[in-house]
Amino acid sequence: MSSLRIYIILFILSAAGLYAGGPDKSVKLHPSVTAVRTTEHISIDGILNEATWQGRPSIDRFIQREPDEGAEPTEKTEIYVAYDDYALYIAARMYDDHPDSIQARLTRRDNVVTADRLLICLDPYHDKRSGYYFTINAAGTLTDGVLYNDDWDDNSWDAVWEGKARIDDKGWTAEIRIPFSQIRFKNSDTQVWGINIKRLIARKNEEDNIVKIPKNEGGFVSRFIDLKGLDGIRPPGKVEILPYITGKAEYSQHDAGDPFNKGSIYTPGIGADLKMGIGSNLTLNATINPDFGQVEIDPAVINLSDVETYYAEKRPFFVQGSSLFDFGNGGARNFWGFNFPSANLFYSRRIGRDPQGSAPDSAEFSSVLSGTHILGAAKLTGKTGNNWNVGIIQAITQREYGKYQLDGVKYQNEVEPLTYYGVGRLQKEFNEGKQGIGFMATYTERDYLDESLSAITNKSAFTGGVDGWTSLDTSKTWVVTEAVGMSYIQGTRERLIDLQENSQHYFQRPDAVHFRVDSNATSLTGFAGRFYLVKQKGNSFFNSAFGFITPSFDCNDIGFLSRTDVLNMHIGGGYDWTTPNDFFHYMDLGGALFRNYDFDFNKTNDGIYQFGDYQFTNYYYLNWDFAYNPWIVNNSRTRGGPLTLSPPGWQADFTLTSDDRKSTVFSAAVHSYQSNIEGAIEYDLSAEYRPTPNISLSIAPFISRDFQRVMYVGTYSDIYAVNTFGNRYVFGELDQKTLGASIRLNWTFTPDLSLEVYVQPLVSIGKYTSIKELARPRSYEYNNFTNITLNSSDNTYAVDPDGQGPAPTFTFDNPDFNIRSLRGNAVLRWEYLPGSVLYLVWTQTRSDDATTGDFSLHKSFSGLLDLHPDNIFVLKFTYWLDI
Repeated sequence: MSSLRIYIILFILSAAGLYAGGPDKSVKLHPSVTAVRTTEHISIDGILNEATWQGRPSIDRFIQREPDEGAEPTEKTEIYVAYDDYALYIAARMYDDHPDSIQARLTRRDNVVTADRLLICLDPYHDKRSGYYFTINAAGTLTDGVLYNDDWDDNSWDAVWEGKARIDDKGWTAEIRIPFSQIRFKNSDTQVWGINIKRLIARKNEEDNIVKIPKNEGGFVSRFIDLKGLDGIRPPGKVEILPYITGKAEYSQHDAGDPFNKGSIYTPGIGADLKMGIGSNLTLNATINPDFGQVEIDPAVINLSDVETYYAEKRPFFVQGSSLFDFGNGGARNFWGFNFPSANLFYSRRIGRDPQGSAPDSAEFSSVLSGTHILGAAKLTGKTGNNWNVGIIQAITQREYGKYQLDGVKYQNEVEPLTYYGVGRLQKEFNEGKQGIGFMATYTERDYLDESLSAITNKSAFTGGVDGWTSLDTSKTWVVTEAVGMSYIQGTRERLIDLQENSQHYFQRPDAVHFRVDSNATSLTGFAGRFYLVKQKGNSFFNSAFGFITPSFDCNDIGFLSRTDVLNMHIGGGYDWTTPNDFFHYMDLGGALFRNYDFDFNKTNDGIYQFGDYQFTNYYYLNWDFAYNPWIVNNSRTRGGPLTLSPPGWQADFTLTSDDRKSTVFSAAVHSYQSNIEGAIEYDLSAEYRPTPNISLSIAPFISRDFQRVMYVGTYSDIYAVNTFGNRYVFGELDQKTLGASIRLNWTFTPDLSLEVYVQPLVSIGKYTSIKELARPRSYEYNNFTNITLNSSDNTYAVDPDGQGPAPTFTFDNPDFNIRSLRGNAVLRWEYLPGSVLYLVWTQTRSDDATTGDFSLHKSFSGLLDLHPDNIFVLKFTYWLDI
């Protein structure tokens, strides 16, 4: 069957229900909710004994969303809403016929777990697109976050608020106080907000709301009912200051005679964070001399590819409110990728990155810090008077110097220039969210004292983009989204040559048609874009997209981009079964066709994909996916050399997860890729054990074996390599075995005091055999070297590529590896006053690598504890001031 015919059939099946949707079918059990003004002091203790809570409840009617959509709740809930000049108060009585079965799990703040919970969702701007949520569970654990894009939420936002819960013989109760200073709303005599309240009964997997939220339709915030009665309140002019002091002790391994590392370093620190309301709609967050010693250590990663590893942001200043800076992700619920290297215009981990410079290779000893110091950063977020969402980030990182010793004399050199980073974001929704438009721009500028750094970093970089969406019908069933951007980089000729030849671009590819390295260039301009058509209401779903990234696009100064030179497309769809029956609780099936070209119209990716999800009636969960890829062209295997071919192959993934309501939860996954000549398989297991409601221990071991027939080793110039443009592109057959685990302990003593421990042991061993070279471009043909020897004295290979012929012998280091790593940290967190926290942190790393590819499980793991550890201890004290 032709690809075109498959596309047509898939489109027809996926687009079933094209005109489904129609008017909003939300069931609103309460036409509105009216808050009551109170004059008494309300003690937030979970005991509903104040006079304010003794009248008729504000809300007492809910409707099920899970498991029986549209049914009456199995338990009664009563909600009271009150306010004074300073805060909104919520009191709730959650009746339960079996209070001894209430799941009350105590965890650290913002850690969402399966438990009986109450969610307060607010839309203070009444824009029906965005808002806040505040959650308390039956054990008193608090979580909060923001709502955006109507359907999505982001738990990175943190507010200072109060909540207490109690379990009694009737069920459980909760009291919540949300200061008006923590949220933004319009400065108006009459306030009308949106509100939804959600109750979760864990043991029944039941979700109840005060408004019907259909499972087979989009839209959440847009369905909220009105919250009225908040008359006479004004957005307070808030100023919050969070000063901090830190003490840091580092103990590390060091070489004898190293003048820069005696084995211990002690560093005090002081700084402050500021949060200030500007008018009624904007909030300024600023940080001076920030410290992020309390964040969890990054996991160890074995990366043999030419693509940079992406690490998630964990630093609170950059995490909080980060959803506002998402580019190209508005209007629709789902954005399928299918190997599109999305251009992330803002990747906050570029700010404070490791210095790019280094000490001279001839230095006897050297010291270059990890991470550039952030002198200060500021973030302005909120809405303007005409309802534009605004986000601005500005940061300056310090000029950093490295130290080194040469011939017994100490020197210092600049390793990172003084750098400015700026990000701006504007976005606005129209017509109740049916249309939207946004703008985003970033700018980076560096100031050099040592001009040698201009050869390895860009002098300046700008990116800008426009994104938006429009609904094709009144019910927002069909949505078209778009995002287009451009980049402009300036630098020296030497830097621009290096940029054009790096792994994102490979302009030096000898058989490229539409681009070449421009050795005189001092700037580079490129473009990128992505367009979606999505059906997001009804049981059938449809998703299609076209995207492009020109070869010269680059946003990596403050963004993240793995590849350029891409034309990407897919079309797919499927069907959701959301009504439980005797066989399953939920199921979906879907599929897609996908394809990539480069700008020379080489087909670099192609395939057919099928996926499914199946939730059993006992709430076990199974998901899977399959993909088949025919012959395609590979334009990166030779790392800037000529094209090669990749043979057909298939991949499959299966994951089975048990019922997460139980005290023991497990998950098992298998990931496999196979072709007729190479393959990989990985097994992932995880188990979480909760011996008590406040302790959780999880262990997630994984083991993988990856066999690559052609793994890149290096490129070596040889004028006699006439079939491959004067270079020998050398590969080997790699047999890689990896074994590791992620181990976590969460022990929550009280809602304000918790201990988190994370440990990751990792061993990865790779053995290269059958060293060979590419025989000719645009093929999967390779010539094995026969005249090759391994010199044991310096562990290098020597290759004579043509025996008695004229080609010179070349050498390269033995690529075998044996990497062992053990890393982890422990964080004790005590919120001794609202917003004020004491942290005690211990971080330890052990690592070793060798050029031996022999796999010995016992020897590798037993030696981990014998490795010399590097230890870091941090004490951080913060104090929240509300002025």
